[in-house]
Amino acid sequence: QVQLVESGGGLVQAGGSLRLSCAASGRTFRQYVMGWFRRAPGKEREFVAAISRSGSSTYYANSVKGRFTISRDNAKNTVFLQMNSLKPEDTAVYYCAAANTYATSSNLNDYAYWGQGTQVTVSS
Repeated sequence: QVQLVESGGGLVQAGGSLRLSCAASGRTFRQYVMGWFRRAPGKEREFVAAISRSGSSTYYANSVKGRFTISRDNAKNTVFLQMNSLKPEDTAVYYCAAANTYATSSNLNDYAYWGQGTQVTVSS
């Protein structure tokens, strides 16, 4: 089992940057595909980005491609989401999740473990 704890959310002006972190418990972190999802007020949870077990492969939603970067440090059991050029529409609760799958996935049903979420608010 994996426990996930996100941090790094906050309030930022449009055009600014934030870096989210997700710390995972356990020795099996490197066995999981990791993903970031978000849920905006009144909307469904949606995929943001995913990274393979080794970190060599990444996958992004079109809405964040070119602005967000996902990375991981398997030695520190941590996955990151660097968010640049933030827009008001990026405002959401951001969740980190772990999937015991072979390849990166945008399907939230593939992710068995979830963090509690961290709020990101982008003001215009």
